[in-house]
Amino acid sequence: MNFEPDPGVAAFREEVRAFLRQQLPPELAERARRHHHPLKEDMVAWTRILHAKGWSAPHWPAAYGGPGWTPLQRHLFEEECALAGAPATCASAFMLVAPVIMAFGNDEQKERHLPPILRGETFWGQGFSEPGAGSDLASLRTRAVADGSDYIVNGQKTWTTEGHYADWLFCLVRTDAAAKPQRGISFLLIDARSPGITIRPIISIDGAHSLNEVFFDDVRVPQANRVGDEGQGWTCAKHLLDNERAFSAELPRNKRMLARLQALLAEAPALQQDAVLMRRVAEAEADLLALEMLTLRALSEHGKPEATAWPAGSILHVLGSELQQKTGALMLQALGERGLVAPDQADEAAAGITGDYLYRRAVTIYGGSNEIQRNLIARHALGV
Repeated sequence: MNFEPDPGVAAFREEVRAFLRQQLPPELAERARRHHHPLKEDMVAWTRILHAKGWSAPHWPAAYGGPGWTPLQRHLFEEECALAGAPATCASAFMLVAPVIMAFGNDEQKERHLPPILRGETFWGQGFSEPGAGSDLASLRTRAVADGSDYIVNGQKTWTTEGHYADWLFCLVRTDAAAKPQRGISFLLIDARSPGITIRPIISIDGAHSLNEVFFDDVRVPQANRVGDEGQGWTCAKHLLDNERAFSAELPRNKRMLARLQALLAEAPALQQDAVLMRRVAEAEADLLALEMLTLRALSEHGKPEATAWPAGSILHVLGSELQQKTGALMLQALGERGLVAPDQADEAAAGITGDYLYRRAVTIYGGSNEIQRNLIARHALGV
């Protein structure tokens, strides 16, 4: 890594900040600060503002309508958006399914799906996890049986984030029950309004609805909606997960959380006299700096041979997720009794903090539990 100051980086950061000052509606930023689950209308509105600038898909190459930014520019953009309070866009669409369509989809699939995503016109949900297949995703049971030019899909998916907003679902399904687990899986794009699909809410511990379970009962899906060859779903899934490599740290979110913690402490001088609390805050600040350096290393090595020298995705996932939980607990401690109420009853200063603390108990589970990630780290280090 090169630690020399780069005038180009400073200029790019200022360009993003100026855009946010001029174009981010204050009411959107305020709701994003108060609510840890974004509203669909805010996500759509912000996507369209970004699209008008040509920035709605920071991770996409210019050939598909993205700005063609470097990994570092993408990171800086996401960091500034998070600190400014910008609402999220549909990550399942922009960061997960779109790269798979670009890499494995045919021209018709690219033309049909990528432009509407870019404009914020379609929302997507991820159909990977099942009640008996989470971290062990290869054991999934949702079946897709060929019937003429279609598949007939039966099964169940769970933990589908923002699935109740979805126009489309991208799903891993088993198309060959006789093949080895990873080889019998295919990647399907499924219209969420198809007959036979039922989407039911899962109310999480924070009392909010962002998660869903999805049931498929004899759902007819055109084979033309399969991305890649039959049996290539596991390859598509690995490509999707590789694209989450540096995102696993959720560094922008961690920076935003720590900034909010520091603001709470600044408003409560008595807390600053608590030596134990302040030591824990200092530890969180040091952890954040270390996380940032590792993230920048992963970004600088993107696409290079040295990227394989360490399991960056697993390490960043473990450190980033555990730091979120640590910082959330410190914010709740700083709130004191104000945080010991239902999230929807909290005062303005506490808005979103209690709910986010509760919801982020799951951050060390989703995306691959930290126990599994530690096994992957050990396997890489020991070469077994």
